Amino acid sequence: MASLPRLAILLSTYNGEEFLDEQLDSILDQSVKDIVIVVRDDGSSDETTAVLARYEKKYFEKFCLLPSDNQNLGAKGSFACLMRYVLENKQALGLDRAYMMFADQDDIWVPQKAEYEFQRLLQIERRESSLIPALVHSDLEVIDRHGKCIAESFIAYQGLKIDRGDLVNLALSNLVTGCTAVINEELANKALPIPNDAIMHDWWLAVTAAAFGAREYIDQPLVRYRQHDANAIGAQQFKPALTVAGGLWAKIKAYEVNPHLSDVAVQARAIRATYGGALNTRQRTGLLLAGFLGLRLGLLQNLLFRLVRSF
Repeated sequence: MASLPRLAILLSTYNGEEFLDEQLDSILDQSVKDIVIVVRDDGSSDETTAVLARYEKKYFEKFCLLPSDNQNLGAKGSFACLMRYVLENKQALGLDRAYMMFADQDDIWVPQKAEYEFQRLLQIERRESSLIPALVHSDLEVIDRHGKCIAESFIAYQGLKIDRGDLVNLALSNLVTGCTAVINEELANKALPIPNDAIMHDWWLAVTAAAFGAREYIDQPLVRYRQHDANAIGAQQFKPALTVAGGLWAKIKAYEVNPHLSDVAVQARAIRATYGGALNTRQRTGLLLAGFLGLRLGLLQNLLFRLVRSF
């Protein structure tokens, strides 16, 4: 393997003592060795910080543990804080450029995860005439808390359409799972600060990459994604819509309001407000319509969702 630039791996922890050792070991066992694991604990009350202190002492040349600020920011806020820290402390972390990869506290990385994704990111940069915001992500294997396989493909399990990766479709449905993603410095600078109305940091990074640069997907499960009752979001198995019998009124009543789409609507308005001036007319129109997905009538919400999909 050719020499790669140093890579920052961002890890946010919160009451993660049960699986943290296995995750950290899988990161340290990566084929890419020139890494620095930048960790922020988000206010744990279990033994998570003791686990981190043990690893920091043993692997001090590869660990940077941020001092406790006694704040619970949630995953979005904590990872945003980590991104800002890396951008502001590149020299101290031994980074020529701020390449960042994200890690959850309870997964397991396959040994070549960092290498495959990082190499693809660098390929994007080499083929472009100028450095653009770029993101690479992959599929995942879904496992239970004991490591038993639930689904070989997270993307298929959730019924995601990976080819629907344009800006407006990404505003409706996130295709990027943060723990599979690697980004370059240009994307981090463009995406920060992450608005309060963004649903998650990985989703905001995905739409930013779609708007201003490149997003590429590796169709291979490079993370064993642990599904358990403490996941911040978790994997939800896709279930096809049921066929409704009866007349028109029965069909109208059968469409339930999707409360998640209200959050999507708020985020779509934030995307348009933040980036609208740099977007084309079709993108702005699609985001404008997506901003009305908080409708409280299920049938209209469903029809509007289908319309926005066409953008």
